[in-house]
Amino acid sequence: MAKVKIGIEGMDEALDGGIPEGNIVLVSGGAGTGKSTFCLQFLMNGAAQFGEKSLYISTEQDPEELHRQADKYGWKLDDLEKKGLLKLVYFDITANTDFFNSIQQLVAEFKPKRIVVDSLTTLTDTLLISGAGERESIATAQLTDAVSSTPRSESILAKSILFHLIKELKGFEVTTLLTSELKEDSKELSADGISEFITDGVILMHYIAVGVGDYRTMLVRKMRYGNYNKDIIPYSITEKGITLVDAAAEAEL
Repeated sequence: MAKVKIGIEGMDEALDGGIPEGNIVLVSGGAGTGKSTFCLQFLMNGAAQFGEKSLYISTEQDPEELHRQADKYGWKLDDLEKKGLLKLVYFDITANTDFFNSIQQLVAEFKPKRIVVDSLTTLTDTLLISGAGERESIATAQLTDAVSSTPRSESILAKSILFHLIKELKGFEVTTLLTSELKEDSKELSADGISEFITDGVILMHYIAVGVGDYRTMLVRKMRYGNYNKDIIPYSITEKGITLVDAAAEAEL
């Protein structure tokens, strides 16, 4: 199967050449783990190194904020946008009641090779709280075969939203990263408790404060259609973005 390279030295080797093309991969972690940086780096490398159209769909940060984040690492997103290789889109979920149709139109027009949706947590939480009409229509469509007396709890609605979103994304046949926020010391693989089962891959990112320093590790929990390193992978967030750490070399220091 063809592989899509992340472009981070050592990470593609850990994935036996990269992410299997067309896979939808969940990137989960707590605050400070670098999920957004990892995803932005995936898109930036795709555009800059491999000339692949890359689409960042954010429900949290607008393009200006993403540009400021990229500037810290010396990534020239402006150049890639001008070349038509990168598109950054912010969706205000509280105002946009037609999220899924908007995404379909965006993908159809831009035709990306790589997609990031950041984040699933904001998307599902906001749709549930807002009571948007789209939320109800999704739930209705997904639950038409259910017994009419079954209560539409938030859990059922959240699962319905996620199934609908991931079904839509799979239809695009585009390699996609989705982020999910985890609470500190969480043993779960996602905030919603279901996306890890319906995505093709899961990458967990962890952050541990040690004295005045910090320690970050990554773990590939699953990756359909491909082999991968099952060991814990140390990494740092440097002036160049996400950089893997040579654990053996670090132990000798």
